[in-house]
Amino acid sequence: MNILLIGSGGREHAIAWKLAQSPKLSQLFLAPGNPGTASLGENTGIGVEDFASIEKLILEKGIEMLIVGPEVPLVLGIKNHLRANPVLKNLNIVGPDKVGAQLEGSKDFSKIFMQKYGIPTASYRTFTHETLAEGIDYVSKHSLPVVLKADGLAAGKGVIIAQTNEEAVATIKEMIEDKKFGDSSASVVVEQFLTGIEASVFTLCDGENYVILPEAKDYKRIGEGDTGLNTGGMGAVSPVPFYDETFSKKVEERIIKPTIEGLKKEGIEYTGFIFFGLIKVGDEPYTIEYNARMGDPETEAVIPRIKSDLVEVFQAVGTKTLNKIKLDIDPRTATTVMLVSGGYPEDYEKGFEISGIENTKDVLVFHAGTSIKNEKLVNTGGRVIAITGLGTSIPDALAKANAAAEAIQWNKKNYRRDIGLDLI
Repeated sequence: MNILLIGSGGREHAIAWKLAQSPKLSQLFLAPGNPGTASLGENTGIGVEDFASIEKLILEKGIEMLIVGPEVPLVLGIKNHLRANPVLKNLNIVGPDKVGAQLEGSKDFSKIFMQKYGIPTASYRTFTHETLAEGIDYVSKHSLPVVLKADGLAAGKGVIIAQTNEEAVATIKEMIEDKKFGDSSASVVVEQFLTGIEASVFTLCDGENYVILPEAKDYKRIGEGDTGLNTGGMGAVSPVPFYDETFSKKVEERIIKPTIEGLKKEGIEYTGFIFFGLIKVGDEPYTIEYNARMGDPETEAVIPRIKSDLVEVFQAVGTKTLNKIKLDIDPRTATTVMLVSGGYPEDYEKGFEISGIENTKDVLVFHAGTSIKNEKLVNTGGRVIAITGLGTSIPDALAKANAAAEAIQWNKKNYRRDIGLDLI
């Protein structure tokens, strides 16, 4: 089977690494791919938003399965674009259509959906330019802290937690009036702040059935001890010690099942991943957000724990037979450490030569923001390389990942050394 995987990050490298192990795979193509995926399949260099070139490639290469990694092509409607071609009506697309992707593409849409189907979440109100005066009045009296979220996609940066009412007023003005996040903050969701511990849970859906993947916890703050600015993710761990059987049952009954049933009732045939960003408040689960794809860097911790043939699992999405799939999960702990460019998540320098990957041992190395320049591997993104160690415990897995993180070098490299230690 010929497969096309869309994306260029650590998430896509981890998925490609797993797909490449399947005897069912004939050829793997990536759009665009990265230096790490070059040894697993054919990098095409096609951008994730270039739907016309993606469609042409699918037809030319006889692609039978398309896996969409990042959120942007999903929200822009890549599935709708391809389904408009009658020749591609049987293409197995792992990823929702434009309406289903609104679970991630619009915070307001997802909150309305959660409220409608009784899915536990923080109380909220949404404001726009027309209702800005009302919004200013609302946040000026809101209990603290208060969460303000840009309605649309903002590359993981559209959430502000205001500690004072004055900060909340300034933030809502910046978002709506000054277009701090462009069109993404034309609408702003103001939300009650929930206190608890977060976890990421993933399901794969075929429009009728679903399977639950291993859970993870990711670490957003740049500094150790969860300090400093928010990032796209500095590391992840799976499994999560507090995510026990009792809690997981609550999550499935109160959040996962009502979400899947709600999508069906809305007439949305959802095929692909749903990421549930959860928070455990006391012993109760609440939904912070949905994503319409796997998280990054959680994927780099979750995928290595799946022992089942991933191509087989994705085939079941296309045939609506996920109810017949039982995932075989590695009981070991996976700890992922993200190596980032110095200065990230603010301004950082790129183009530094990366060395030492060949000196790593007993870990998986996934490329996230690298490229080849003058035949040398260099950093081109804020998040550059994800390293996953597998071990009998969090400290065991982390020790392997941190040793490899030390072995890989480039100018001004940065990483956190405490991923997962708060869970012990």
